[in-house]
Amino acid sequence: MTLAHEHPSADPDRVRLAPALVAAAKQLAEAGVESPRVDAELLAAHVLGIGRGRLVLVDTVRAAELRRFENLTARRAQRVPLQHLLGTAAFRHLELAVGDGVFVPRPETELLAGWGIEHTAPGATVVDLCSGSGAIALSVADEGRPGRVIAVERSSAALSYLRRNAEPFPVVTVLPGDVTGPGLLAELHGQVDVLLCNPPYVPEGTPVPPEVADHDPAEAVFGGADGLSVIRPVIRLAAELLRPGGVVGLEHDDVHGADVPELLRADGRFTEVKGHNDFAGRPRFATAIRQLDSAS
Repeated sequence: MTLAHEHPSADPDRVRLAPALVAAAKQLAEAGVESPRVDAELLAAHVLGIGRGRLVLVDTVRAAELRRFENLTARRAQRVPLQHLLGTAAFRHLELAVGDGVFVPRPETELLAGWGIEHTAPGATVVDLCSGSGAIALSVADEGRPGRVIAVERSSAALSYLRRNAEPFPVVTVLPGDVTGPGLLAELHGQVDVLLCNPPYVPEGTPVPPEVADHDPAEAVFGGADGLSVIRPVIRLAAELLRPGGVVGLEHDDVHGADVPELLRADGRFTEVKGHNDFAGRPRFATAIRQLDSAS
């Protein structure tokens, strides 16, 4: 690449980047992409192997780089998720490997992860159910001082990404398992300090963007007719796994702002049930404490 303060030569193999970015942003906007200029810049930075902030220093690119950029832009215009094209998704302080078969973590989930980190005492046992790429589990391992983190995921495709992302974190154990099945983590009953879960929770039939409909695995998005088919067994499992005084945090759809707290209260084994909003002020996750009286 050529920096702006340099004098680009008349090399026919080089083309100006700025017009290419304008054209790409226009193409993405016409395709309905929410942040066309940002996505175009991130794709260009990916092709050039630099941070997005350094694009202002770039005057020209090689023709081969331009072709690769235009190819990625065309795929993004077809609503392939940006994170799939980049190969990674940013989450808090992490860059997580993602791709076909694994749910791309959302910024809203960073709030649940942050809550979990705040409630993880040094040496704590933390369980992350429906772990997917490992965003929550690995953030707790990265920013907290847990004694162990157990990340549970049932999808074989998602497990491959989860295991890859978890490699730098020896405190994390990855386990295949279905949160709706019997006997999951029976050896940990009454021993877990923090249980976190971002389950599939979108009610079936809810319209979703093409990036979700065509690329996120449906089993990681939709949670039955009312969106609560996974959340219900997760609440029961949380009550079994948590020690008295242990805490649970569950992400949910914004239509479940009253439903999930009510399910936690109705279980009868939780206290201090609270709802929490996301960045846009919408109901996004609920938290509770396992009653000190361990009788169910």
